[in-house]
Amino acid sequence: MGQPVSADVWADVVGQPDAVAKLKAAAQAPVHAYLLIGPHGSGKRHLALAFAAALLRADSPSGTDAERATSLVLAERHPDLKIIERVGPRITVAQADEIVLEASRSPIESERKVLILDEFHLVEAAGPKLLKTIEEPPAGVFFLVLADEVPPDLVTIASRCVRIDVCPIPDTAIVERLVSEGITLQAAQGAARAAAGDLRRARVLATDPAVATRHACWHETPSFLDGTGLAATTRTGELMMLIDQAAGPLQDRHRAEIAELQARIDQYGERGSGRKQTEDQHKRELRRHRMDELRAGLATLARCYRDRLVEEPRSDYTRALERIQHMAAGLVRNPNEKLQLQALLFALPPLPPDR
Repeated sequence: MGQPVSADVWADVVGQPDAVAKLKAAAQAPVHAYLLIGPHGSGKRHLALAFAAALLRADSPSGTDAERATSLVLAERHPDLKIIERVGPRITVAQADEIVLEASRSPIESERKVLILDEFHLVEAAGPKLLKTIEEPPAGVFFLVLADEVPPDLVTIASRCVRIDVCPIPDTAIVERLVSEGITLQAAQGAARAAAGDLRRARVLATDPAVATRHACWHETPSFLDGTGLAATTRTGELMMLIDQAAGPLQDRHRAEIAELQARIDQYGERGSGRKQTEDQHKRELRRHRMDELRAGLATLARCYRDRLVEEPRSDYTRALERIQHMAAGLVRNPNEKLQLQALLFALPPLPPDR
């Protein structure tokens, strides 16, 4: 029997008391697969990592070992935790084969292995290849499937999992967490309103001094447009440059982590260093950052046209909103962001400057 799971395992899960309660109970007698369903930014990944920590620390014979297992899982570096994310517009058949193979391998440090399958609402043709493995995995293997929704190609897999619904994080919970992290109440409230239930995004909004500049550039874009390709191309370049600049602090942290890792490799050797896991995690974080920035910018654009529609109902403003929403929805498929944004801005009607 493993020792009880400490509350610290769940410390980074914010605003999800019902989901936490269900998974805490499930950790005592877990089944083979769980499906966490909720919108982008609702904290599904943190919730899955906390549950994975609860599962993998259960075999640890001492408190020190349990805390080590917890810290490794929450850092996404535990050898018996595998996170599979799409590398293209959808989970591929090749990735499905990788998942099946990974599930068949024995755990390294414990008697359990946890596979987190992220963004699995984009499973499509890979779904049938995974059904048998998810339905009847080897003993000690647990699947945590994360999805924004349950499309038709995920229905059969979903029926083999225990479903846990994850809601958008309430603004009050985001404000409370940001204030506890040293953010002023006013800044926390503004960030929470703008983040639309996404704690990670709220942290960026509350601490990044350049966020106001980026917001202003997106907000002024409709009045910058004039229906020409030149204006669309120029503004696209400016917006993409701001997105790249916003990644600077994240990339600085990545460089520091790589330098620290290299120092350990120089001292202890490459084997078991976790270099690939670290590099893959950095790629995921950068991709999420870009998606967050684009979604936030598109939301600002949408508000501009929505506000103008209230004052002046026009069909071209309605179509503009539809185009913006279509691009935002399509970001999950890893499009060429620059070309997509340029085409969108070229199609949007200009707006007069705010009065």
